[in-house]
Amino acid sequence: MKDTRDKGMWVPGVALAARLRHRLRRPLSFYLTALVIIAIVPSFVFSLVILKRITDEQDRVLTALLKASTGSVTRVVEREIDGMLTTLKALSPGNEIDPSDLAALHARATAALADTGNNLILIDRAGHQLLNTRVPFGSALGPASDPSSVGQAFERGEPLVSDVFFGKTANRWVYNVYLPVRTPLGNPDYLLTLTGDAHNMLKAVNRDVLSPGWNAALLDRTGNLIASSDPSLAVGKPFFMDLVPAFKVGISEAVHDGVAYRTVTEFSMTTGWRIVAWAKTSEVDAPVLWSFLWLSAGAVLFAAFAVAGSTLIARILAQGVTMLARDARLLGEGRPIAARQHMITEVETVSKAIADAAQERAKAESEIRFLMREVAHRSKNQLTVIQSMLNQSVTNAEGRLDFADTFRKRIAGLARSTDLMIANASLGVDFGELAQNQLQPFIPDDPRRVRIAGPAVRLDAQVSQTLGMALHELATNATKYGALCNGHGTVDLSWTLGDENVVIIWRERGADLSAIPSEPRKGFGTMVLERMLAMALGATLKRSTHEDGIEWHVTIPRTHLQGELEDDS
Repeated sequence: MKDTRDKGMWVPGVALAARLRHRLRRPLSFYLTALVIIAIVPSFVFSLVILKRITDEQDRVLTALLKASTGSVTRVVEREIDGMLTTLKALSPGNEIDPSDLAALHARATAALADTGNNLILIDRAGHQLLNTRVPFGSALGPASDPSSVGQAFERGEPLVSDVFFGKTANRWVYNVYLPVRTPLGNPDYLLTLTGDAHNMLKAVNRDVLSPGWNAALLDRTGNLIASSDPSLAVGKPFFMDLVPAFKVGISEAVHDGVAYRTVTEFSMTTGWRIVAWAKTSEVDAPVLWSFLWLSAGAVLFAAFAVAGSTLIARILAQGVTMLARDARLLGEGRPIAARQHMITEVETVSKAIADAAQERAKAESEIRFLMREVAHRSKNQLTVIQSMLNQSVTNAEGRLDFADTFRKRIAGLARSTDLMIANASLGVDFGELAQNQLQPFIPDDPRRVRIAGPAVRLDAQVSQTLGMALHELATNATKYGALCNGHGTVDLSWTLGDENVVIIWRERGADLSAIPSEPRKGFGTMVLERMLAMALGATLKRSTHEDGIEWHVTIPRTHLQGELEDDS
């Protein structure tokens, strides 16, 4: 039941996927065009978002610059006023004057204000001018031209900056800076006044400190114009736009005669005046509008080019896919394939890969055939060796258990030699590693009783098997009759490498000579040592008997040790 349900759930899913693939089966040009559209539309939307963010950032930067500009104007104005107050304080040390010595005050002020464009006036509480450096001392003077600000200055008893007004003596638009002063008796009955020309404030609203398309104006507390970068605006007249309240500063919008304006307002705490910068909203937003128009036009043009290009690329890709499909069929048939040149480097790379794969396939098939022949050859050799081992074990065995143990150990030694041969088939088997591998099962608890030493010698597969079996038989004899059958005997296996021969020496010490036959039996071990080593490797063997053990000298020509390795190289 479970399998049925699983199949029932799986089949509809496969059918749905098959129907979906069938419905979406379209030529490559369709998918390339869809890819272009998918790439363009998000990019266009993203560009709009980025443009909007850039525009907002530009607005913030512009606002900061305009605020900095209006702030700069404010600082220029306040520095001018502070300078005038400093001059007034310098002309009246301790905020005192001597009414009886006005001629000296007139002379000092005239000298101090030369080339500044400013003039000193002294006004009493009645609003009369007592001196004015615009005219010679002693000239007839009338009342002050701005009685309202004079009254405010006396009422507050502190420095005051007036609004702009038309000076009767100067016969131009001016402003006053008042400093209440005392007589030597301490009576605050006078205003030491420094009058400035409104025209001089044009330096504060210079166009050079404004962004292109923007104007700035300096307004007094009543909203009348003191100075402006727009020469069409008249000094002393109300500003042409209704602005935000006097103490509100920052960015705002205003409309005049149906035209929208962007304004930036700054307030001067020292003077009470306002600095306003303005520009038409349409001119401010024009760069952004043009950016949107150019972006839209560019997107349409780019889409047209992209669709045309995708169609051309689709045809080129289709041609390359057709070529690759033909090469793939040839590869499946096992036929040779030549790499093809193509306009698209990836297609050319795949074509080269298919051609290389065809060559590798042919090479692999050849190697497989060779390996099959080699496996058959070596299997026959192994079977021959096993058959000889079996025959000798049966012939020399004293019983079934002895036969089984002897045959098992010989098979294990052959297996260890085969493992080394397989693990090092391409490089050959190191004789030292082979000796350690074969003698390991026979080494007593004290490993110093078996010593192996000699230079590096590489053996091919067949030689390693033969020498492995020979070492196994020598170790077996030493365990049964020789130095390893007691608790103190030792075995030294060493070899030397000459120009033409390799000499292997097996030396036993501490053996019980009475247990060692004077003449070895012609068993499997003797056959391996005498027949296989002599016949297969061209070895020369010499057996010696010493007082404490036997010694074997095996001399093998070097050409017999690495025959297959040299042939492979």
